[in-house]
Amino acid sequence: MKEILRKEIMPNVRLTHLQTDKFKTGVFSATILTGLDRENASKNALLPYVLRRGTVLHNDMDSIAALLDDAYGAVIEPVVRKKGETHCIGFYADFADDFFLNGKESVLEKVIGLTAEIMTAPATKSGTLLHEYVDGEKNRLLDELEAQVNDKRSYVLSRSLELMCAKENYGINRLGRESQIKKVTAAGLTKHYRKLIAGAPIELFYCGSAGYDRVENAVLEAFAALPRTGFIPIPQTEILTRPVKSEPRVFIDRMDVGQGKLVIGFRMGEAALHPNHPALLVFNALYGGAPTSKLFVNVRERMSLCYYASSQIDRHKGVMLVSSGIEFNKYEVAKNEILAQLEAIKGGDISEAELESAKKTVMNAYKASMDSQSSLEGIYLDNCLSDIRYSPDVMAALVYDVTKKDVMDVAAGVCADAVYFLTGNGGDTDES
Repeated sequence: MKEILRKEIMPNVRLTHLQTDKFKTGVFSATILTGLDRENASKNALLPYVLRRGTVLHNDMDSIAALLDDAYGAVIEPVVRKKGETHCIGFYADFADDFFLNGKESVLEKVIGLTAEIMTAPATKSGTLLHEYVDGEKNRLLDELEAQVNDKRSYVLSRSLELMCAKENYGINRLGRESQIKKVTAAGLTKHYRKLIAGAPIELFYCGSAGYDRVENAVLEAFAALPRTGFIPIPQTEILTRPVKSEPRVFIDRMDVGQGKLVIGFRMGEAALHPNHPALLVFNALYGGAPTSKLFVNVRERMSLCYYASSQIDRHKGVMLVSSGIEFNKYEVAKNEILAQLEAIKGGDISEAELESAKKTVMNAYKASMDSQSSLEGIYLDNCLSDIRYSPDVMAALVYDVTKKDVMDVAAGVCADAVYFLTGNGGDTDES
């Protein structure tokens, strides 16, 4: 891959350009960055889907689909992501790279042009987003929110954060809440849209064979109508380094489930404020983020306390979740052993083999990301929010240099903040 460029090309609009002929497709994304808050979360989640329904020139999805078909089957999809307390909403486009066509095509310009049209010239009536589009997407979003509950492994992660971070914006579901979705009106969503499009930070990303000048020119032409009349700073995530209370809070839900779900939420301490990102990733892989981790090898395999056990960290927020599936009556012993494995790391019980395996897991993940344009897009969006300027291959090299002491330094400040247990309607636990 050639040099990666990132440049502010319009007020509060930045373009990241990654040139490569490794892929036969090109990728372009446009992401609006806004604060995650209870008042606007549902509006944010609705907005890209409503915009994707139609534009001034192509007023329904069939018209847009026909245009994409003419562009060699290009795809432009709405995207709603949550990174720390930043709500990332926008569009991700995947299309045939002109380099691999007949040399006379301009699919790149067509796709960037249509993406800009969707964002800046939505279908309206008397200046208001169409009621039927808003109502239709509200129903779809409500269905998606309800469907989240059916995937219990994913649901308990969201639910545990909702409880653990009840007084923080981080506890808000990326889709918002049912009550808020139902309150959204076309007029209210239009007002919210106009505020965001006028001043919210926008991150643009391109990965493909086209040179920087061509991409920048295509973006400037396509987004010429973008109204940059205001300025909204990039949202800042509130980071708590310590647990809310001296002892972990305990939350128990009961549902008609056949397997218990135990989630322990941790605050990452000083490692969240001044993160050593390579060491943070190695710590996670060593603790529960890999098949060779302490949680997997000891809690799952050796002690047979759970069906699965894994950890994941949101480095933007400084929060780690350990999630496991257990028998209802193994709640106490599983919880204690999960915490014991963390204490083992803090105490330096890290073999050379464990450390090397954790480092290889992280390095291999970075190397694999260089074979996936969607992974690269996600990494560079993460980097923009974390103020990291390292490419995946450089990060992999930094991971190689992580020491046992680096991992112990990360672990030293990690403290359990909340314990969440989803049990059966008649399930037993060792705590009331």
